[in-house]
Amino acid sequence: MAETMLEMINVSKRFGSILALDEVSFKVQSGEIVGLLGPNSGGKTTIMRILACFFPPTNGAARVAGIDVERDSLSIRRKIGYFLEKASSYPNLRVSEFLWFVAGMKGVPRSFRRKAISEVVVACNLDNVVSRIIGNLSKGYRQRVGLAQALLNDPEVLLLDEPTIGLDPEQVSEIRGFIKGLRGRKTVLLSTHILSEVSQLCDKIIIIDKGRIVAVDTAEKLSAHLEESAAIFVQIEASNGDILEELKKIQGIVRIEKERTVSPEVSNYLIKAGKGFDIPRELCALAFKNQWILREMRSVKLSLEDIFLRLVAKERQGS
Repeated sequence: MAETMLEMINVSKRFGSILALDEVSFKVQSGEIVGLLGPNSGGKTTIMRILACFFPPTNGAARVAGIDVERDSLSIRRKIGYFLEKASSYPNLRVSEFLWFVAGMKGVPRSFRRKAISEVVVACNLDNVVSRIIGNLSKGYRQRVGLAQALLNDPEVLLLDEPTIGLDPEQVSEIRGFIKGLRGRKTVLLSTHILSEVSQLCDKIIIIDKGRIVAVDTAEKLSAHLEESAAIFVQIEASNGDILEELKKIQGIVRIEKERTVSPEVSNYLIKAGKGFDIPRELCALAFKNQWILREMRSVKLSLEDIFLRLVAKERQGS
């Protein structure tokens, strides 16, 4: 059975009158890459900072590798690597000088520092800039320097707060590839508001909004949980009649979207219907009655964006 590496139990955090986290609970197992997904100001960075021992929770308990953040923060800091969206560094230092300094601060033995630095330089693809001054590097390389410092102490856990923000597409692809390569070797909690990032990288998703956990599961299971409605793509060829008005006569249809006109007689539609209604059967009957040709008909799975928006909307309606 996998070891629980990150755990929050009914954690709340207040900053004066502001409730940043409200009874947050979740677990992350060893070797997992877990996405912490939510809108800006949703509580993601507050969770990261509690786990990194920047400040304690107001209520509840948080643990890293079984160690309580309030009882032994130094032991936790030896086990984690933390990357902040706006990573702090010394812009006047060279990359090698900065990493040497950080290695010392993290307690890497002097006899192992060169080896440790060499390994993270290779892992983060910094070979070409290791002698350059940090302040003269591109945003992408500065992000890599931030990742390198997070890895210097060979941590069991990586806390990555928006690691690809502000990067160009090529740099984003490189950073995502690097993170994906950590699966099974490191436990990673990845904070982001980029839906595609979570779907590409993460084993599990934690959705948070306004300081409250909305859902914790895989994208597939969240989608199955939300299957209270079905979506069907259909391409219809018809030479007469008002197709939209005819489609609206089908019982159980919630919404119809005309996606594209392919030709004067052929159009694409996205039909969303309530659970339990046999829409394909009704469509076929309607097409036969109106002498339409159904050129294509298929079910459409919920995207991660659909899942996220619907879960957040549900939570806000319930609060």
